[in-house]
Amino acid sequence: MRHHAERDKVAERLAYAGYIPDRDLATAVWLMESLSRPLLLEGEAGVGKTEVALTLAQANGARLIRLQCYEGLDQNAALYEWNYQRQLLAIKTRESRADAVDVIEDHIFSEKFLLERPLLAAIRQPKSAVLLIDEVDRADEEFEAFLLELLSDYQVSIPELGTIHATTIPQVILTSNGTRELSDALRRRCLYHYVDYPDVEREARIITTRMPNIDVALALQIARMIEGIRKEDLRKSPGVAETLDWAAALAGLGVEDLRAEPEAVFETMMCLIKTVEDKSRVTREVSDRLLGKVA
Repeated sequence: MRHHAERDKVAERLAYAGYIPDRDLATAVWLMESLSRPLLLEGEAGVGKTEVALTLAQANGARLIRLQCYEGLDQNAALYEWNYQRQLLAIKTRESRADAVDVIEDHIFSEKFLLERPLLAAIRQPKSAVLLIDEVDRADEEFEAFLLELLSDYQVSIPELGTIHATTIPQVILTSNGTRELSDALRRRCLYHYVDYPDVEREARIITTRMPNIDVALALQIARMIEGIRKEDLRKSPGVAETLDWAAALAGLGVEDLRAEPEAVFETMMCLIKTVEDKSRVTREVSDRLLGKVA
């Protein structure tokens, strides 16, 4: 079927750039590209949502423009600001020439004094960029509402300049860790995909893709061990980045078989465990128990 072929092309393109997507994620990216719709990726922190945008930009040879969301983020920081210092200098210069007030206003509120921020920059690129709106759930609901015009019509309104339409349509990826519920209006404007932790086979492939010199059997053992740790009652389960850190640490120590190096396995778990509560839960006994299942 045609859409399977297109999906597989997306998967190959992302894999070539270092990201191993599952079938559903590859389909979501293909639909995002073919429909020119924003893609909302939701999931636990550390499952690789942000990496999708980074890799897509690399795979497409496109500029990545990132907007990191946080509480209190406003339009000025996301869309545009006026260069007030240059405006003040221009006002003094014009006043010394006795220019009319309306002439001065037209001059200082022109493109020359406009500072682009991520959203404005993304729609004014000569070549379609990848716009990453990261952790949109951290922004206030008011800012989320502000995004609707951009995501619907790819245009923004600047009172002094009017409506600015997109020069090119960016590929927009929004990520959410689910810390608060997003509005229905935002969800309606986006395609949606829930990103889960990779299964054992895919996580082993991620390891071997990022670390081509690592033994395939060791990568599989690491992936199985990670799967076991994620099933423990932890405050923060290790993400893919932690998996890669741990794999690099084990490879650096010359570990070839996890079962033969239980002490090294336990002592390097600081790459995976990030809170004191989790450290107390993943004891040497737990580590040895999980090691017994990696064969």
